[in-house]
Amino acid sequence: MENKNYERIFNMSFAGVYPHYIAKAEKKGRTREEVHTIIFWLTGYDEKSLLKILENKTDFRTFFAEAPQINPKVSLIKGIICGYRVEEIENELMRNIRYLDKLIDELAKGKKMEKILRTEP
Repeated sequence: MENKNYERIFNMSFAGVYPHYIAKAEKKGRTREEVHTIIFWLTGYDEKSLLKILENKTDFRTFFAEAPQINPKVSLIKGIICGYRVEEIENELMRNIRYLDKLIDELAKGKKMEKILRTEP
């Protein structure tokens, strides 16, 4: 993916993409709560801070820059998302965005939460 495309994604509102995460999960019988669990695990945000992000239409750049703590287990997230190997994406912000995409994808594919959150060996 070219860097010029990165800026467009970085400046997208998280609130604009969020409904797609929910729809993707719910279409496969998963829940909004499970999507929230993934977001909280990855970023350290909680329900109150997520609501504020959605209300403020915070962009992805700010969403990740202000995340309380990116989970140290993100290095365990591997695989292909949007045609790219997530662990090989050099730009840290794009890699974090793709980590979230990958986790939501795993949820929609029916993986157990323990595997998604890398708490199961």
